[in-house]
Amino acid sequence: MSDHGEGLAIGIDLGTTYSCVAVWQHDHIVIIVNDQGMRTTPSYVAFTHIERLVGDAAKNQAARNPANSIFDAKRLIGRRFSDPLVQSDINLWPFKIIEGPGDKPMIIVDYKGEEKHFSAEEISSMVLRMMREIAEAYLGTAVKNAVVTVPAYFNDSQRKATRDAGGIAGLNVLRIINEPTAAAIAYGLDRMASSIGKRNVLIFDLGGGTTDVSLITIEKGVFEVKAVAGDTHLGGEDFDNRMVKHFVNIFKRQHKVDISVNSKALRRLRTACEKAKIILSSAMETTIEVDYLHNGIDFSSTITRAKFAELNMDLFRKCIHIVEKCLTDAKMDKSRVHDVVVTGGSSRIPKVQQLLRDFFNGKELCKSINPDEAVAYGAAVQAAILTGMGNEKLQDIMLLDVTPLSLGIEIRGSDMSIVIPRNTAIPTKKKEKYYTMRDNQTSMLFSVYEGERARTCDNNLLGQFELSGIPLAPRGVTKAKVCFDIDTNGILNVSAKEMTTGVMSKITITNDKVRLSSEEIDRMVQDAEIYKAEDDEHRKKVEAKVALENYAYDMRNTINDKKIGAKLGLVRKKKVNDAIEQVIQWLDGLQLVDSEEYEDKLETLESICNPIIQRICGQNQKL
Repeated sequence: MSDHGEGLAIGIDLGTTYSCVAVWQHDHIVIIVNDQGMRTTPSYVAFTHIERLVGDAAKNQAARNPANSIFDAKRLIGRRFSDPLVQSDINLWPFKIIEGPGDKPMIIVDYKGEEKHFSAEEISSMVLRMMREIAEAYLGTAVKNAVVTVPAYFNDSQRKATRDAGGIAGLNVLRIINEPTAAAIAYGLDRMASSIGKRNVLIFDLGGGTTDVSLITIEKGVFEVKAVAGDTHLGGEDFDNRMVKHFVNIFKRQHKVDISVNSKALRRLRTACEKAKIILSSAMETTIEVDYLHNGIDFSSTITRAKFAELNMDLFRKCIHIVEKCLTDAKMDKSRVHDVVVTGGSSRIPKVQQLLRDFFNGKELCKSINPDEAVAYGAAVQAAILTGMGNEKLQDIMLLDVTPLSLGIEIRGSDMSIVIPRNTAIPTKKKEKYYTMRDNQTSMLFSVYEGERARTCDNNLLGQFELSGIPLAPRGVTKAKVCFDIDTNGILNVSAKEMTTGVMSKITITNDKVRLSSEEIDRMVQDAEIYKAEDDEHRKKVEAKVALENYAYDMRNTINDKKIGAKLGLVRKKKVNDAIEQVIQWLDGLQLVDSEEYEDKLETLESICNPIIQRICGQNQKL
């Protein structure tokens, strides 16, 4: 994938719970609405016995079809099945996750009567394709280029997996940028002209599944990230989980029944909890009401804003600890922060805002940007810059981001030798020398890790490679120069060459165990086209069925009109009515059939009805 593209480019905020797409058009950013008229789209994909659904349609049927309605794919992307966070989430999701090749988590669904296995990248690609199609419908042209955002604390594997998802969706991912950096662009763009001097801005991004904090200095269009901190597993979904657990316990006390084993009941309860959480941002209390929650039992219970805060107080305080960590890493006192900008849907929670204000000694929070749309806004600005579509105002913007985690090599069996410290500005390239540990060693194994712990076993293994062909020599004589190269997307490449004799060997870390191979991506791209063709065919069938239904009912209403019915006469009215009723009964008694069958039925019905109705109503009447 290239860092620059030709033609139009869009910005996509691929969120855990909701996604958003934006574009630079007519010298300003447009947040593009979906087919439901909404500016954000649920990051849901569902599979039924007849079709695949994405977005609102998928979420709306989740309570009826929980095992095949996939959400939170972002929490799986780029992770291993054995990851403790993945293992804890498996117990909360109604859909099934199994271990795939290379410790990769695979999602199992029942689609058209067959068991299908999907990776998180494939599910995310379906959401990205939906975002692309929303943009294409609005713009009236094909879209290939996009800037996609990720949490600032996403590691190398997760960034690469997100780029792979874009490739499967048929997008040329121009750049992967951090969500808080994108939000900072949205905040700072309109203030660049009036701003004087340097401003230190803290971006607090609390979304559906992740928490990101970035300290950014903005000066004359330069957005320089000083430090990032975050948790890729802390967000609104976790607050929902606490509420669900709370009400499960209440139901158990009231009715002596544990509904935690009923996936449909849990899905309906979760939906009610999501709504309650939103209501509590503006009201002091609300009521959870779910009819026939379990075994015909209605459930109703009240929750106050204070109780919601109590259930989640440890998680809220964890968010503030992340803010402290970011400031500590940047070596900046909180008194030097000029603006605190909140973004992400969960940043609306009053208790979170109160804790944030208290931490900054009563400083008012900046809420001038829409928390649901700011990230997509910033991504669209970056997309316009990379494609040269923006105006002079955009050309002055420069992003200087940082790497969220330290990167290094394992030495002496378990020690972490850091090559690139965390919060190093990117892109960057750094080199270190490593020596052989044994006499007559002919190869060197390099294990590449990311993390902040002193021992590699506590950090995340990115990959391994072997440098072979080393000349025989005593230990410590032969040395290899290892180069760590991080590109503008925050993606890492590592290479090594042997120095003593000039023998060179260059190897690049590709994360093969976690990342998709080019063959897998090609296969998934082909699968995506197949699913798109199936979706299009299903849509064609539905449209043909609706056209036939509409015509049949319109004709029945027409002949039941007293004036027209009187002119038809009994014989002709019976002929038309019989033909209409025959079609309606046929429609009521079957599942979807090929669109051609509907079209044939429509043509036959029209051949019976139109000549008679036109003769009565006049040749010029439009039917």
